[in-house]
Order: sequence, then C-alpha cells, then structure tokens
Amino acid sequence: MLNFDRERFVTIQTGALELADSLVTTVRGLLDRGARNLFFLGAGGAGKLMEPAAQVIARSSDFSVYLENAAELVAMGSSNLGDRSIVVIPSLSGTTREAEDVLVYAKRSGAIVIALTANPDSPVARKADHTFVAFAEDDTSSESFYLQSLVIALTVLNRLGTYDRLEATLHELHSLPRMLIDVKESFEERAAAIARSIQHDEYHVITAAGPTWTEAWYYGTCILEEMQWIRTRPIHASDFFHGTLELIEPGVSVLVFKGEDASRPLVERVERWLPSVTDRMTVIDTADFPLPDISPEVRTMIPHILMATALERVSAHLELLRGHPLTTRRYYRRIDY
Repeated sequence: MLNFDRERFVTIQTGALELADSLVTTVRGLLDRGARNLFFLGAGGAGKLMEPAAQVIARSSDFSVYLENAAELVAMGSSNLGDRSIVVIPSLSGTTREAEDVLVYAKRSGAIVIALTANPDSPVARKADHTFVAFAEDDTSSESFYLQSLVIALTVLNRLGTYDRLEATLHELHSLPRMLIDVKESFEERAAAIARSIQHDEYHVITAAGPTWTEAWYYGTCILEEMQWIRTRPIHASDFFHGTLELIEPGVSVLVFKGEDASRPLVERVERWLPSVTDRMTVIDTADFPLPDISPEVRTMIPHILMATALERVSAHLELLRGHPLTTRRYYRRIDY
C-alpha cells in the first residue's frame, strides 16, 4: 500500500483498545458514585468524532448525554453541567486552546473530567481528573478516538442495564485492528481510482447518515478542506432534499458514504436520485468490506470506523496526485488567531 506502515497502524489502534479495561473501570466508578449525565466536549474534529458515541447512549437509554461545542459551552454555559457530570475531552495534542479552556470551566463547575489524548505531558493531560493516553497521529486518530469513545458509551449502557454484551463486544473489537488492514488492502485499488477521479475537483458535496455522517463531516472539513484546501459541502442525507439538491447539476461531484445501520435507507434515497442530475457520484459502502470475526450487531456500531480507515487510503493517493502533503497548512497552528 502507498505510504503506509501496517505495524504502526495496528500498534496505534491496539493501543486505543488496550485502554478499554481502565476506561470501563473509571466510567463504572463514576456512575456508581452518582453521575447523572455525560458531556462530550471537544474542539473541531476531535469533538465531532465523539458524535457516534453520544448517539449510542441517547438512542439506547434515558441517561442524559450532551455533545457540545467546547468554546460555545464556555461562552454560553449549561445548567446541566455540575458536580454530578462526567466530562470527556478528546484532544490529540492536548494543547488545543478550546479544549484546555473547557476543561478548566468544567472543573470549576464541579464536573469530573476524563481526557483522551496522545500527549501525556500536555496541559489537558495534566489538568484532567482521569487521563487516558493512546499514541496516534492525524492519519490514525479518527479510528483511535472512535474506539475509545465507543468503549465509554457501551460501558454507560452496560451499567444502566441496557446492554449486556459489553465483554463480548470488547472481545470482538480487539480483533478489529488487523482486520482494518485487510479493509485498507482490499480498498487500495479503488482508493487510487477515486483519488484520480476527484483530484482536480475544486468542490465536493458529501452525504451520509447515522454514524457514517460523522465521518462525512470530518473528512470534508478536516481532511479535504484543512489538509487539501478543497471546498466541500457536507450534508446529512436526511437534509439533502431540503436545500442542497438545488446545487447538484452535471459535473458536480457528490461523495456518498453508506453504512450498515438503520439509517442506510436515508442514504440510498439520495443515491437513487443523484444519477438523474449528475454524472459525478462516488459511492463508498462499508458493506463491501469483509470482517470475518465481527458480528452483524457490532458492524452496525462501527461503519464510521470502517469509512475512516478506507478514506485514509484515498487521502494517501490524493496528496501525491495533487502534490499537496497532508501536513501542509497556511494558517492552522501557523499563525495566532
């Protein structure tokens, strides 16, 4: 595979899953001590990556869970944040200003803060009540954060008595990192073809639903826009026919990401309509990826992880074709803003 270190990837994702036992113990302990709600508070892409986990809790229990923009919460406040709150703050570097600010704010409110980071010496790591460190870098952080937050979500549901397969699910997930390598290898040729097809486009509409919607937003905003300077319009499949459809015409590139959960028909509706108005539809379907040791139930929980691992292959080819390294920035962490 192009510019890819298999063992590095497996080590990083395995490292995220090695935190599972400690995460389970910590979250269970906080719930047993009377925690009444949970806030996922992150900045930018790291914060958005918490969305599938928040939805797992909200759609499977009556436990209060909040997915908030960190900076806005500090500015606006929340009457629900207090001494019976668990706050989860993901920050790869542990130095993001908004993440540090919301951590300080949450602790002043009496909340218990869990930090997920790759940097044990960072301000976020040092100031949190419970810090979990798993090394990752930009090209591997999505899967790592997705896995850690899923463990937290399933632990909450298990403690509430609404999910009794926690141990079995964690056992399955521990086999996932090497299977993700198989996903990448099976997708490599298609990824190269997709990159060749879209390399000259200046604009993409990206649509998805369910957990895969998070990855659609993340890939458009944090990869194509931030790392390739390509304009995008991520739009949830359920909103596609409420405005964005009017932007579609021949030659407009639309990237369609399909998962395997109950939201799939929402995406298929868009997929059926698009060929009537554009010749530039690209569909990536996680159902095409074989995962022999993963049950159908667990597959519905991880389409965003599969999509992230496949899209990394597109990015690897895209940066080479465009002569634009994914590490190149004009403004992000380059200037004071």
